Order: sequence, then C-alpha cells, then structure tokens
Amino acid sequence: MTPAPKNLRGLPAVEILLQHPALAAARTAMPRFLLVEAVRAELAEERDARRSGAPSASADALAERAVRRAARSARPRLGRVLNATGVVLHTNLGRAPLAGPARTAVASVAAGYCSLEYDLATGRRGDRGAGVERWLTRLTGAESALVVNNGAAGVLLALSALAAGREVLVSRGELVEIGGSFRIPEILGKSGAILVEVGTTNRTHLADYERALGRHDRVAAILRVHPSNFRIAGFAARPELKELCALARQKRVPVIEDLGSGALVDLGAVGLEHEPTVAESLAAGCDVVTCSGDKLLGGAQAGLVLGRKRSIEKLRKEPLARVLRLDKLALAALEATLPLYADPERAMREVPVLAMLALSPEELEGRARRLSEALSSRDPELRLTVVRGEGEVGGGALPLQRLPGWVLEVEQEGRTARELEALARSADPPVIGTIRGGRFRLDPRTLTDAEIDEVAGAIARAISRPARR
Repeated sequence: MTPAPKNLRGLPAVEILLQHPALAAARTAMPRFLLVEAVRAELAEERDARRSGAPSASADALAERAVRRAARSARPRLGRVLNATGVVLHTNLGRAPLAGPARTAVASVAAGYCSLEYDLATGRRGDRGAGVERWLTRLTGAESALVVNNGAAGVLLALSALAAGREVLVSRGELVEIGGSFRIPEILGKSGAILVEVGTTNRTHLADYERALGRHDRVAAILRVHPSNFRIAGFAARPELKELCALARQKRVPVIEDLGSGALVDLGAVGLEHEPTVAESLAAGCDVVTCSGDKLLGGAQAGLVLGRKRSIEKLRKEPLARVLRLDKLALAALEATLPLYADPERAMREVPVLAMLALSPEELEGRARRLSEALSSRDPELRLTVVRGEGEVGGGALPLQRLPGWVLEVEQEGRTARELEALARSADPPVIGTIRGGRFRLDPRTLTDAEIDEVAGAIARAISRPARR
C-alpha cells in the first residue's frame, strides 16, 4: 500500500474537527447533519489541495470554513436579492415587486387566520377570490372574472372548459413558445382541444379564418395569442381584433385572447410602445381574455381570466379550476394592488413596475451617481464610471422596447468583471448585476432610492473579503 503523503497525515478526523471550539455556536444553532456535511466537504477539498502541493490550512481555518459552508447550506434558497440588472420584470428574480399596500396585505393575511372562503356578512362559506374578481370587473368592464395560479393555467382552463374534444382556430404566426417551454400547440393538446392552423407564419387574413370556419363544422373557439416575447416585422399582417370578433359573433364562435402581460393602463402615456390593455380587448368583443398578474399589472403571480359571464361560469364549473386555484397570499397581494388602478396616476407612482418603467434618463443618472458616491465612500480604490445604458421590460413584455438610462460600471484592480459579479452575488443581501463589454455593471432602474446605500454596503463588504484559495 502506498503511504499517504506527509502533508495529509496531519489532517484532522471528522469527529475531531466537529469538536473544534469555532463550531461551538454552530453545534447549538444548526442540525448536526449540516455540520457533518460541511466538515466532510472542507476536509475533502483540503485533501485535494494538499495533494496538488498547496500549503496546508490549519485546523482553525478548516473549522471556520466549515462554519461558513454550513451557514450557506442552511440559508433558504428563496430569499431577497437586490436587482441591479435593469430588467424590470426579471423572471428569475420573481418578476414584479409588490406595491406597499400589497406587502402589508400579505403580512396581515400570513399572520394568522383569514376570510379566504368565509363570508363575514352571512357567516357562511364564501367564494375564494371574490374580492379580486370584483375589482377586475370594476376596472376592465368585464361581465365576470376568475383567478387561477398563473397565466398559462388561465389559457389551459379556458381551452379545456370551452373546447375540449373540438377544434380551435389559431393563426400559424401565433403558435408561439415562451419561457419555460410554454408552447401553444402543446397547451391545446393538453386541454383536449384540436388545433386547426390558419394563415401563414407572417400573414393571416380575416378570409383565412372565414374559410376555416366554413370547412370545419366542429370549431369551438378562435384563439388569438399575443406575441409576448417576439415580433414578426416587415411583410406581416393579421386581422384587427374587432374584425375577428365580429366574424366570430356572426358564426357563433367565442374568441379567446391570451393577452400575456396584463396591462391595465396605457403605457404610451410614459413614452413606451403601446401594449394592448385588458379593457381594449374586451371592448373589441373578446369572449374570454387571459393574462398574468405578475407582469405589467405589477401584482402577484396569477392567471386572470375575464370576459362574458356565460363563458366564465363554464370555466368556474370546470374540475380543473380547483386544481389551478390561487393561494391566500397571492390573492391578498392582488386584492391590495388592483384598487391602485382606480386612479391611474396613483398606480403609475405606487405600482413598482410602472414607476420603474416611467423613470427618465435624468432621474437614472442621478441615482447612478449617488450609487457611485456611496460605493466610493466605502472603497476609494474602486474604479467607478457612470455611463449610458439600456434597461429592459422583461417578462416577455415589449421585447423590442429599450429603456434608455445610466448605469454604474465597477472595476477593481486584480479582479475580473466575472469575479466582481460573483462576489456581488455572494453578498448579504445578494446584488445581481450584469456584465457588458467586459465590465461589471449596476443599473439603478430596478433599485429603489432606499436600496442605493444597501447595494453599496453589500458590495463593499463582499469585495473586501480576501480571495479564497
């Protein structure tokens, strides 16, 4: 048997290192198995490092590293981060941050019992989601509304309730795939509906729908899909929604529109590309409109289904509706967010997504310079440059819309942009930035004024840590 290298003979055993004084507090605060995992992992790394000729770490250093590793392992995977990417609806970071009233409502409902399915006026069982649905009909003019757990679920439920076993017309140019492998043909198949493609990829005319309706006698619905995260430009066409709905009414076929982002106000008011609103689609004659609650609406993850009462009641009675129902915390957040839209100007100020989209380049330059000053005061050796940049709407909304502004580039002697980005991610709280042109960037569009100092402090603490061997 080959003897162990000399520098491995002093490596402490797992149980010995577990008893090190540096782990005393952790032994009380953490489950034993987490500490055992951390100690074994540190010893394995140390063993590999010594075999490669690296200097030996002391037992004190190994114990301290094991404590840090165990703490990282015990930390919840779902936690708050500071979004400095400039992507407003960042799907990986939870999309829309909630408005103040929504955060308060969630905390209140989470603190104890709530009136989720209890009618306080009668003392009897109530309808889950009734408060949200009441506000949706008030704000959009819909006859009725239903809330499910996300936008894709709303499309699936509508197709299942209205078209299972029958045919649905969809333009070839609208057979889209969006993030998370949500594909319209597959959703149709899962619902039990039968896809009938009409038109071509780039051009679909009203006559194409009319011919399809004449050829197929089992058409249950026309599905119109908003091209959330892409655009077909150039030699392209599709019928106006009002024209399509008029044809559908004539043929007694309902129109379902998957609107996607769920805008309740006209974003053209703040200089952005026009995004169709829910009220516009309903006014055009759609029988059912589906959209998300956590995109341009700026609320919690949800699927909003609005439209004619007879259609919505069919969805409500569909067994799948219970499978897709929304939980109490998301309902609380939505019910507190929707009243803000009763005053569109207030919504633009208090719904964080809308407020971020409305920020001017001048406001963003001021924020970027405040962030630069806050970081410089904590670490004068950093090279900080405020430059022009562009944010994004994100979340599959307005894919061609660029949001001009200013960003802060951060450089440090001896560290690459990728190393700085990784250190920022490891900060407490984590700061998520981007790398552009080989430089680490922080975009203040997606940071509140209160978060500017927090970002500066978190990054300064993170980059002051020595590089680990």
